[in-house]
Amino acid sequence: MKKVVSFLLTAYVSVPVLLYLFPWILSYAIFSHLLRFPYWVDLRRPQDVLNHTCNFYLSPEEGVSVGVWHTLPASQWEAAAGRDLDWYQEALGDGRPVIIYLHGNLGTRAIRHRVELVKILSAAGYHVLSLDYRGFGDSSGEPSEAGLTNDALYLHHWAKTRSRGSLVCLWGHSLGSGVATNAAVKIQEQGSAVDALILEAAFTRIGEVVASNRLAKLYMFLPGFESLLWSILERINISFSNDKNLQTLSSPLLILHAEDDNIVPFHMGQKLYQISLRAQRESETSDRVQMISYGASLGLSHSHISSAPDLADVVRKFLQNLERER
Repeated sequence: MKKVVSFLLTAYVSVPVLLYLFPWILSYAIFSHLLRFPYWVDLRRPQDVLNHTCNFYLSPEEGVSVGVWHTLPASQWEAAAGRDLDWYQEALGDGRPVIIYLHGNLGTRAIRHRVELVKILSAAGYHVLSLDYRGFGDSSGEPSEAGLTNDALYLHHWAKTRSRGSLVCLWGHSLGSGVATNAAVKIQEQGSAVDALILEAAFTRIGEVVASNRLAKLYMFLPGFESLLWSILERINISFSNDKNLQTLSSPLLILHAEDDNIVPFHMGQKLYQISLRAQRESETSDRVQMISYGASLGLSHSHISSAPDLADVVRKFLQNLERER
């Protein structure tokens, strides 16, 4: 019995030591990109899980290739039969809004809840571009905050040059919310602005999500452990600071959050909403900031807002109002 207790105690104490010595462990935990669920899906064949969709690859920088699925809006379903990649790209300029979907950590663009969301958006009449960042799915390279942000920026520029003036929206879920706001800030710094921003299950900053994780809480009573986490995040250059980003962004914003989210606490979404409201009041655009919350009774948690019965109507109303303003 003493040996068992001694082993468990040693294993427990070794975690902070290992994190300090090998900070990349935390990076791999945050991205979880090596867990390429679902393994049975051939990402080159999106038709196995998603109709009216083509697969293609982009190269945001030398040595990096990222996989993308382009799912058509309902208005193009019949016309798409037998069409090639060039036709799909040309279809981006048909006047329908384009949504760039930036998913969370773990898995690929083929995970069920991501596919279900794309189906809903496609049926609602939108083009959807689903990106697997570098290191995720069948994309090459190693993930980093700067790298993921660059992938999103490249895809946004690629879509804008082919959309012929149609609205292009960044939709970020969980980790993808940090990618989306990072990209939006970069675009704004370049003298433009993202047409629309939708953040689903968004956090304030990634360090606060890490600190609220159930495993991390087991160590929070140890003196200096929380400071160690923040120090490691600084060393590996990961912050994904949505709270800071929203203080400067002027783009129309829709926040979606479930009250029973067990990964990113609901209060983080509320805080982001208040930050954005205050920031955009100064520029008299606060009427373009919205938050939709979903009660715990719906059981949507962190990854299933796509199951909300009114989601298509919420998104449609948000984007139609913006189109009327253009």
